[in-house]
Amino acid sequence: MTEYVSLLEHLFLLERFPPWHHNRLSRLIKTPKLHIADTGLASSLLGMTAASLATDRGMVGKLVETFVFQELRRQSSWQDHSNHFFHYRDKDGVEVDIVIEQGPRVSGVEVKSGSTVTASDFRGLRALQDATQERFAAGVVLYDGEEVVRFGEGLFAVPLAVLWQC
Repeated sequence: MTEYVSLLEHLFLLERFPPWHHNRLSRLIKTPKLHIADTGLASSLLGMTAASLATDRGMVGKLVETFVFQELRRQSSWQDHSNHFFHYRDKDGVEVDIVIEQGPRVSGVEVKSGSTVTASDFRGLRALQDATQERFAAGVVLYDGEEVVRFGEGLFAVPLAVLWQC
């Protein structure tokens, strides 16, 4: 299995997404997430069609998360500074889909394919904010809505469409 994953990484079809932790050494023993570089390819490999995606919101959510991850990686590649991407999961299973380190600053991104956001959608971002303290830059829930809504200090719900707006 490891050889196949390595081959797919070398072909730029798959990317390992390491976990983020306070202690960099602890990252090395945690399991990374794997993201397929193309959501169309992922859908095809999973046998998903437009009709099956219309009824499987869970799969749509996973594909949107992968799409957002890849889009953020692409957009960060033309910035002057270096961004490092991770995911966050604590011992209680609290997660953040994407953690971005930019120097000492840490930001979190949750991806939600739905059109509404509630305070509970920020659970993982609040845990990341608590874990990083003054290093925390911002936490964002990207969702399929139209308004930017503040959910606390440095926490915002933001429409997915901002990924394509200047």
